[in-house]
Amino acid sequence: MKIYILYETFLFIVLVLLQVLLFNQISVFSVATPILYIYFLLKLPMGRNLFYVIISGFLLGLVIDIFLNTPGMNAAATTIVAAFRKPLMNVFFAREEYEDFVPSVYTGIGAFIRFTITMVLFHQILLFFIESFTFFNLYSTLIRIGASSVLTIVLIVALDSIMHKKTSGIQ
Repeated sequence: MKIYILYETFLFIVLVLLQVLLFNQISVFSVATPILYIYFLLKLPMGRNLFYVIISGFLLGLVIDIFLNTPGMNAAATTIVAAFRKPLMNVFFAREEYEDFVPSVYTGIGAFIRFTITMVLFHQILLFFIESFTFFNLYSTLIRIGASSVLTIVLIVALDSIMHKKTSGIQ
């Protein structure tokens, strides 16, 4: 159990640093920005305590908000997504794989991709509507949501494939 805490802490720090130092500097056609830190919530084990998941999501969003000077937008979106993580996992994954099950490309690519798409879209919708706080430019907001979601999903699937290959070579 303690190795999971070290792994999750390392993943938390690496994803925050990647988001702040690299991915926020990327803007594809001034529309799509990859938001990869949501990968942390995807990789928490299925049996993780709901309180732990929500607090982790809040802290993740809060740290991103502190570094990016966005007052609570990421914290709000990530906390709400963290609260709905468990019910979404129950929809996409079998309940037999419960306590130590960590979603991955290699545990079921179809279920993992559907789960990732749902979580990322939910997060992006919350984040961009909190950011714009209006329905005035609905079309441009929807384009930003779609483009950022596609870019984020592709990066998450690629990162998960790379991480699994590295960890499976160690065992």
